[in-house]
Amino acid sequence: MTAQLNPRGDVAVLVPAAGAGVRLGPGAPKALRPLAGEPLLVHVVRRIAAAPSVHTIVVAAPAADVEPVRAMLAPIAPVIVVAGGAERQASVAAALAAVPAGPEIVLVHDAARALTPPELVESVAGAVRAGHDAVIPVLPVVDTIKEVDAGEVVLGTVDRSALRAVQTPQGFRRSVLAAAHAAARDPLTDDAGLVEKQGVPVVCVPGSEYALKVTRPFDLALAEHLLVAGA
Repeated sequence: MTAQLNPRGDVAVLVPAAGAGVRLGPGAPKALRPLAGEPLLVHVVRRIAAAPSVHTIVVAAPAADVEPVRAMLAPIAPVIVVAGGAERQASVAAALAAVPAGPEIVLVHDAARALTPPELVESVAGAVRAGHDAVIPVLPVVDTIKEVDAGEVVLGTVDRSALRAVQTPQGFRRSVLAAAHAAARDPLTDDAGLVEKQGVPVVCVPGSEYALKVTRPFDLALAEHLLVAGA
């Protein structure tokens, strides 16, 4: 059954899904790779649609796959599908341009984070709603981090207490994200980075272990294990 988004919601979620996923190995674009029998993108949209404040979902698909992606997602939720660009930033900009009037909170979410819980979507949106212009979910860095030179010789140990691993969805006031993309000159893989360049403070909220990013075959296997286990 198709999920019904909230017509009174104040959140639009953008999902850039046009990437090739080279590190995942040869095959279909990463967002269309199977996870437990369904494309990653299907899992992503299903979980976003379960977040109660979501009004709109816009997916930026590979240009050659817009119609197949639209047909694939139609049974899941009423999703707007647009053609993505060669770089992630172009895909986000295309998706942002397709958001209808209404939602003033915009979240940008990686299509590779297939197990992100709806509660994290609501947490990020809630922080923007509370007055923050830009919000990112983060986890503490638990590994020891070394700084090395070009020859792989250790220069020193980095203090990890001030470091965080950043996840998505990243949330923004709509006007803030639009201004950051309009001013962008160099492509970045992180929308919060664009906003930082505009001098806008970015606030952190606790992330989720389940919001892992599927980048390598090991990540895909781990995500499938978690899904089977009930994640």
